[in-house]
Amino acid sequence: MGNPKAFTYIPRKEAGYRPVSERIYDFGEVEQTLNREDRKLQASRCMDCGIPFCHWACPLGNKMPEWQDLIYKGKWKEGVEVLHETNNFPDFTGRICPAPCEKSCVLALHDAPVTIRENEAAVTEVAFLEGMIKPQPPKTRTGKKIAVIGSGPAGLAAAQQLNRKGHWVTVFEKDQHVGGLMRYGIPNFKLNKNVIDRRIEQLEAEGIIFKTNTEVGVSVPGTQIMNEFDAVCIAIGAGKPRDISPAGRELKGIHFAMEYLSQANQLIMGEPVDERKLINAKGKHVLVIGGGDTGSDCVGTAVRQGAAAITQIEILPQPPAGKNPATPWPYYPNILKTSSSHLEGCTRKWSLNTRQFTGKNGKVTEVLVEEVEWKNENGKFTMVPTGKTETIKADLVFLALGFVHPVHEGLLTELGVAFDGRGNVATDKQSRSNVAKVFATGDAQIGASLVVRAIALGRKVAEDIHSTINC
Repeated sequence: MGNPKAFTYIPRKEAGYRPVSERIYDFGEVEQTLNREDRKLQASRCMDCGIPFCHWACPLGNKMPEWQDLIYKGKWKEGVEVLHETNNFPDFTGRICPAPCEKSCVLALHDAPVTIRENEAAVTEVAFLEGMIKPQPPKTRTGKKIAVIGSGPAGLAAAQQLNRKGHWVTVFEKDQHVGGLMRYGIPNFKLNKNVIDRRIEQLEAEGIIFKTNTEVGVSVPGTQIMNEFDAVCIAIGAGKPRDISPAGRELKGIHFAMEYLSQANQLIMGEPVDERKLINAKGKHVLVIGGGDTGSDCVGTAVRQGAAAITQIEILPQPPAGKNPATPWPYYPNILKTSSSHLEGCTRKWSLNTRQFTGKNGKVTEVLVEEVEWKNENGKFTMVPTGKTETIKADLVFLALGFVHPVHEGLLTELGVAFDGRGNVATDKQSRSNVAKVFATGDAQIGASLVVRAIALGRKVAEDIHSTINC
């Protein structure tokens, strides 16, 4: 390492967020940036550990010590090249990854890990700004044609890897624009969509064909795709949302979180939205059911739309702040997480189960919730109602409860793929489904997970398809 003792005297420095008083009035990215010299100093804090747990924790196996040292030495081009060896889109993960690498950094033992995620975003921005990232079309073509269905992180990673191996790749996307849930599910204040657009331009320049507004299994028969391509990669994500069924669930004003977030992004992009189905939090009391990142995104979006009040509830107990002995280093810690959206104005409550929706004239107005306790009996947690209830005023309710599995109707049922016990596409170790020449990857294969894991699986399925069609 260029500076092996930097971590002893250079403190961790985060870029931080734009002021709340400014950012709640727009959808611009909330995270700020450090200047290059500060970023180089942050990269110098990497200890080059004998056992790099950051590398162990990263689903992509990113080579953290190598590219941190290159940034410190000002070798930005070499740094981004090392990153690209394992990660197709560090500009995505540098913004929206929960950074398991940082949680496993040895310096995390002292609550001051290397700013790996921010460094990742920074080196990619420098590379784009100075023209270091260029299209890399293959020099020769194999003549094989591969269809990738779905343009989220797994589909895009698979497409780029397969294309660079010389295969002709066509990506089919059911929506108007490419990007999957990164485009339609993640708010602009976390991921500006120009970041996706410039990558799509690169992939198109490398020879990948994108066909949008094309839902295979609906607007285009799956059999047609099977006949036209040598291999089919299913990368449609896990789009079936988890639901609940308390009394009053049918009332108007209760929506799945992704319905709300997708519509908000459509409006920003100028896509047409049926005014009769418009969801707007302005002046309303909003209740978000679900305490994860998707729920947090609903909070931030509702803040920007001018909600009167926002409450977010979670059925699980409140995690401890700071340290949690149940999830020790180097594992990902289950601790209290406060997002930028929470800091903008939100009441958070835990250990609450939704019991009933009530309303007037067919519209939700209140939600009855009950406090629950969680008991650990021989390692199995059981939810026990306490009988303590409260009523939360709510003109608008968002269900941010995660996803159960990919949508089965349409493509998957037409192709006749088998499902595993959780409803995901069942695959073998080579990512193959039970249907000849049909592969699966990403959330469609393992269930809802992280963008970084989706990219890793996209890279793996590309290797599996390549080895299969060339054997």
